[in-house]
Amino acid sequence: MDNEILDLLKTINNKLDEHTQILRSLEHASEIHKAEIDKVNYTAAKIEGEVKGIREDLTTVEMITSKNWNDISKLKAVK
Repeated sequence: MDNEILDLLKTINNKLDEHTQILRSLEHASEIHKAEIDKVNYTAAKIEGEVKGIREDLTTVEMITSKNWNDISKLKAVK
């Protein structure tokens, strides 16, 4: 009877150890995924900032081009 109880306790202890290892592996994988998601979020924010800058530059180019066309029209009218 005592051997049966000891065997049962060993089996339970082995299962607990196995579950602990699985949980640690899952926790580690979760930490890796979080780091990867953080990296993706950082990259997306950086790209978003660059795109905003490009849009601002493009708007400036459009405004300058419009002014240049206006100046060209005025010069042609003077001829």
